[in-house]
Amino acid sequence: MLVADLMKLKSARVPTIRMAETVEMAATLLNRERIGAVVVKDACGSEGVTVVGIFSERDVVRAVAERGAAALRLTVGDLMSRNMISCRMEDSVDHVRALMEEHHVRHLPVLEEHQLVGVLSIRDVLSHDVRAAAAPAVVGQPALPPGGATAPAATLPA
Repeated sequence: MLVADLMKLKSARVPTIRMAETVEMAATLLNRERIGAVVVKDACGSEGVTVVGIFSERDVVRAVAERGAAALRLTVGDLMSRNMISCRMEDSVDHVRALMEEHHVRHLPVLEEHQLVGVLSIRDVLSHDVRAAAAPAVVGQPALPPGGATAPAATLPA
């Protein structure tokens, strides 16, 4: 399955935030939208808006743990991840899963010709894995996608 297939199951609306906004505003947005990360945009001359990073609930927690309530007055640009890992519509779900694991991230912006078209979360990938595991097996193909299998549950001695 491709990223494009997963994107069909998601809302076309992608919440974003500007890097000049406060951490408090970003936390409010994350809570209101019930999301774990938001793509950060900034105006860039006549070309319009450019994706410049990603800001997650982890960024909020880390900042508050280090700086207390004063962290809420910092800007998103102060704390966001600038080295953003992204994926494309034609990437496979297996590739997305590998990227998330390799880079220890839970959200990947989906870019198409340098334009933001969505965000995939680890929940989207896991939901795909669960649906794939529940689907009737096709002869000659594994019931679970590569990397989607889990270890058997441990049994306790009687």
